Amino acid sequence: MSNCCAAPGAGASTPDLVVVGAGSAGFSAAIRASELGARVALIGSGTIGGTCVNIGCVPSKTLIRAAETLHQAKAAARFAGIAAEARLADWSALLAQKDALVADMRDAKYAALLPDYEGIRYVAGAARFTAGGLVAGDEHFPAARVVIATGAAPAIPAIPGINEVPYLTSTSALALARLPRSLLVIGGGVIGCELGQMFARFGVAVTLVCRSHLLPGFAPEVVAALTGYLREEGITVRCGVAYQRIARDAAGIALAVTADGRPETIRAEQVLVATGRAPNSAGLDLASAGIATDARGAITVDDFLATSRPGVYAAGDVTGRDQFVYMAAYGAKLAAENALNGNARRYDARAMPEVVFTDPQAARVGLTEEQARAEGHAVRTVTLALDQVPRALAARDTRGLITLVAEEGSLRLLGAQILAPEGADAIQTAVLAIKHRLTVTDLAETLFPYLTTVEGLKLAALGFQKDIAKLSCCAG
Repeated sequence: MSNCCAAPGAGASTPDLVVVGAGSAGFSAAIRASELGARVALIGSGTIGGTCVNIGCVPSKTLIRAAETLHQAKAAARFAGIAAEARLADWSALLAQKDALVADMRDAKYAALLPDYEGIRYVAGAARFTAGGLVAGDEHFPAARVVIATGAAPAIPAIPGINEVPYLTSTSALALARLPRSLLVIGGGVIGCELGQMFARFGVAVTLVCRSHLLPGFAPEVVAALTGYLREEGITVRCGVAYQRIARDAAGIALAVTADGRPETIRAEQVLVATGRAPNSAGLDLASAGIATDARGAITVDDFLATSRPGVYAAGDVTGRDQFVYMAAYGAKLAAENALNGNARRYDARAMPEVVFTDPQAARVGLTEEQARAEGHAVRTVTLALDQVPRALAARDTRGLITLVAEEGSLRLLGAQILAPEGADAIQTAVLAIKHRLTVTDLAETLFPYLTTVEGLKLAALGFQKDIAKLSCCAG
C-alpha cells in the first residue's frame, strides 16, 4: 500500500487527492492515484475529456488525413501511367463522421473508464480555491493534496480591432457549417501550419501570416523547406509581418500589416487565429490560495511540478510548458505520485518528441545546433536530403530532409529533426537514442529495415563518417 493511504483523511468520503480538470492530464493523475490506493475526487467542468479528444488532436488529425487523400489524388501522376481524381463531395458528412469518432473516443477513453476505478469519484462543476480549501458546485474539498490540470484555450493576439471581428479559433474552425472561399490564418506555429494546409487542400484559398517565420524552434533548413512546399501547393505564406489592425470589410476580413517597411492590407472571407494557447487559470482564484503564476497566467511549478503552495501541484497545458497531450499525461502522473508520496520524481522533457502533422510531417527531438552551442556543446551536424533515402525515391516523393546534431568527440546524439511524409513515426528512434544517450555511431551500426523512412536516420548517422552518395543500397 502506498504512503498516501497510511493516514486517511477525516471520514470515508474525504479524498486523499483532489484533481482539478477532467482532460487527459486530469484522468492520468486520477488513474495513477487510484492505482496507488488513494481516494480521488476528479473535478471536471465542461465536456469530459478535455481538449485533445474533443476539439484538438483527434478531430484535427482525422480531417487532416481526409484532406491528404485529396492531395494524393492530385499527386498520383508522379507515377507513370497513373491517373486519379478525388473531390470533397459533402463537407457536412465529413464533419459528422469526425464528430462520431470524437464521441466514440470520448466515451471509450474517458467517461466509460470511470466505473473501472472505484477510488475515483467524478464531480461536475467549476473549481475554485477558497480560504478553507476548494469549492466545486455545492461541495467543499480540502486543499492538502491537489493536482491542477485545467488545460489551456486558444490565445487571442493583441491586434487592434480583433474583438470586433468574427474570428475563428482552432475549435470553431473544425466545426464550420460551410467552407469559406478564402481564409486568412494568423500564426505560423503548429496549429496555423496544420490547419492552413488542411483547408487549402479542401479548396480554400489560404493566406498564412506570421510575425517571424513558420514553426519556431525548428531548424532553419526545416522551416525553409516546409515554407517552400506550402507555397508550391498554392498557399500564400507571408512571414515577417507586423500586425497593425484588423476589421470587417465588404469582402469579409481586412488585416492591415506592415511588410518590409511598407503598409498593405490582406483580405479574406474569414480569419483563423492560431497564435498559441493560454492557460485556463483565471477562474481558479489562485492568488487567494498563494499559488504563483507568470504574466500569462501559467501556473509556476518546480522540477517536481509543485506550485508555490505546499501540497498543490500542477501539470499539463495550465503550466504553459510542453503543450502536448502525452506530456500532459506524463506530467500529471508524476504530479500525482509526488503529491501523495513526496517529491521523488523530477519532470524530464529532454527526450520529448514534437510532431507537426503537415505534409511532409515535421518532427523533432532534443537540441537544434543553435541550442546545443548555446548550452556550451561543441557539435557536428549532418543534414541528409530525402532524395538520398531509398524509401523516398521508391515513393517518388523526395520532399524533406533529416538533420542530426551530435556532440563533437563523443558523437553522442543531441538532437534530430525530420521533415518527411512519414516523419512522425520515424522520429521515435531518435527519441530512444537521446533518452539512452546513444551516439550516431550506435545508430549507424544498428540494423534498419530497407525502404523505410526511418532508415534515413541510419544514413544520416553514416554521414558523420562517409559520403552517403558513394554507398550501395544497405551498405552501411
